[in-house]
Amino acid sequence: NTSSAKMAPTQEKHSSEELLQAQVDLWHHALGFVKSMALKCAMELQIPNTIQHHDIFVVHEVASPNKEVAYGLTPTTRLLAIDEVRSNLSPILSLILDSTVTAPFSGMHSWFLDEHSTSLFEKAHGLNVWEMAAQNSTYNQLINDAMVSDSNFLMDIILRECSGVFLGIKSLIDVAGGHGGSAKAIAKAFPQMKCSVLDLPHVVEEAPTFDHVSFISGDMFKYIPPA
Repeated sequence: NTSSAKMAPTQEKHSSEELLQAQVDLWHHALGFVKSMALKCAMELQIPNTIQHHDIFVVHEVASPNKEVAYGLTPTTRLLAIDEVRSNLSPILSLILDSTVTAPFSGMHSWFLDEHSTSLFEKAHGLNVWEMAAQNSTYNQLINDAMVSDSNFLMDIILRECSGVFLGIKSLIDVAGGHGGSAKAIAKAFPQMKCSVLDLPHVVEEAPTFDHVSFISGDMFKYIPPA
């Protein structure tokens, strides 16, 4: 009988430069959350709004008092200025960066090992997103504000670039339409159209009133009324 010895796995050799770059890559992954938290901090301090109000933000360097550094809003940071009603994305970013959403990720390992868990959010909170919104008024407001923010931004672009898709439509219903951001924009652009919004009771009861937009309380998984 011939026995074959097990071959030890070959260890690939890497250069010092490759190893150092690998370390840098790990630091980038590990500290990636700092960018998110810095963004959250900038929004909470309303830095984009401050820069917008002053048109340009000038700082004198300590080392060179006569040298000025000017800061202005970029296309990206302009989306964080709360005065830009149609393009202000601060509310949806505030939702994404809220601890209710971010905290569950620290327990991702246990979620992977739990074959009975339905979602990471539910694993951490014992409730799914919509159950949490129904029970927690602060979180519910975060979601509603976020959806309106996202709808305002996207519908402004859709109606500018693709308004033709709505021509000839007499009525529509926005399922899970929140506080009616999309429906309001469509109704304003096409006042002859009958627009309705279907959403859960706790969402509809706090929805603002709009001309040409009606709100229907219900569960889309149980029944969707005709437009």
